[in-house]
Amino acid sequence: MDVTTIALASLSILLGAMTFLFIFRIVLTWYPQVELQKFPFNLVLIPTEPFLAVTRKFIQPLGGVDITPIVWVGVFSLLRELLLGQQGILTMMF
Repeated sequence: MDVTTIALASLSILLGAMTFLFIFRIVLTWYPQVELQKFPFNLVLIPTEPFLAVTRKFIQPLGGVDITPIVWVGVFSLLRELLLGQQGILTMMF
C-alpha cells in the first residue's frame, strides 16, 4: 500500500468515527441522567464537545431540543461522501 491509500483510508476512518460519535451523542441525549463527564461517556464527550460548543452559539435549541449533533452528523457524512465516495473528489484524483 502506498502513502495515498493509507491517507485516504485514515481520513475515511476518521470521518466515519466522528459520524458515529455524534450519533452516539444523539442517543445519549435521550438519557439525561447519564453523567457525560464519567468514563466511558467522556470518550464521546471529549471529541464532540468542541464542535457542538461552537455550533450552539449559532443554532439555538428548537423546542428545547439541541439539534447541533444532527447538524454535525450531516456535515461529516456529506464531507465523507464528497471527498471519499464512489465519485468523491479525492477518490477521482487518486
